[in-house]
Amino acid sequence: MKNRINQLFNIQYPIIQAGMIWNSGWRLASAVSNAGGLGLLGAGSMYPEVLREHIQKCKKATNKPFGVNVPMLYPNIEEIIQIIIEEGVKIVFTSAGNPKTHTAKLKEHNITVVHVVSSVKFALKAQEARVDAVVAEGFEAGGHNGREETTTFTLIPMVKDQLTIPLIAAGGIANGKGMLAAMVLGADGVQVGSRFVASEESSAHINFKKKVADAQDGDTFLTLKELAPVRLLKNKFSDDLLALYKTNPSKQDLLDLLGRARAKKGMFEGDLEEGELEIGQIAGLINEIKPASDIVKEMIAEFELEKNKVKDFNFF
Repeated sequence: MKNRINQLFNIQYPIIQAGMIWNSGWRLASAVSNAGGLGLLGAGSMYPEVLREHIQKCKKATNKPFGVNVPMLYPNIEEIIQIIIEEGVKIVFTSAGNPKTHTAKLKEHNITVVHVVSSVKFALKAQEARVDAVVAEGFEAGGHNGREETTTFTLIPMVKDQLTIPLIAAGGIANGKGMLAAMVLGADGVQVGSRFVASEESSAHINFKKKVADAQDGDTFLTLKELAPVRLLKNKFSDDLLALYKTNPSKQDLLDLLGRARAKKGMFEGDLEEGELEIGQIAGLINEIKPASDIVKEMIAEFELEKNKVKDFNFF
């Protein structure tokens, strides 16, 4: 399988593991890269020196390409960028900010830059900033989403129609069928998050992994749009949020309830009641925890199977 994403990152398969906070440490990133995809470290939940440690361990665990996902709204961003440069990381995915801020500096050091967007407008801004590729993420995705609430399969063809650089689809993709559908709509590759949460190598707490594997259709919802839209699994915390919304809360009221480190409490520490459990709608299709290499192999096998089926399908 050869396409623009394979060539851009020098990988075997156009599958990118999302750099999710509290899930994407060096074990997961190196496992996905070793399996032929592109593993990403999630810098959003790492202090700068912790990120350096994960980069160094990832370099020892794989001789394949890997990258770092950098949410630009987090503190210490300048230090994080400097560590990435010092450690010789060659691929960076940026999100939650203006792509012009750091793209030029990263590219001066021969770093491939990809930016995550949720609309055609921001995809064009990213292209104007001279990024090498764009991830277009629909609001089915877990974690923090765009405010547009555009679905992946609506977003991908609209973005494809406007871009000349490679396009990666994200949001609601967890198997080969979803990968094929996204690529038929114009994506050059896919970014997968939720499916890799429920992997053996994910740094998430086992309680959270099991909760994801047990999730059913309708078990997630999008909330906190006044702060930063986020998709969560329903639990006591989400019930408390819904109760608060009935009182017409201010932003400060919402911030007070959210508090600090609630995502860490849920995903990393395994508090399924009071924690923030970020996951995508596709969790309803995830039924077991398995090695990341098996996830990649199964996605590619199903992709090829379904692609051949479509060739022989009699539509009319």
